[in-house]
Amino acid sequence: MSVLAKFKVSFNKERCKGCGLCTLFCPMKIVHLNMDEMNSKGYNVSHVTDEEKCVGCTNCAMMCPDSVISIDKI
Repeated sequence: MSVLAKFKVSFNKERCKGCGLCTLFCPMKIVHLNMDEMNSKGYNVSHVTDEEKCVGCTNCAMMCPDSVISIDKI
């Protein structure tokens, strides 16, 4: 019996520009722009809708031009 790894996805919301690149490259389609939340600069920020489905591929973090995403194994 194998144990599935779990991952914590974190966003530096103040540095996020809401470009949406992270949303395009998530194979699980769980990264989305949060249209209900803006940072102090007025950008809608990215978030994960279902962290349980995260496979830890780091695609979102690699595609982010401002390095605002980190993925940690928990």
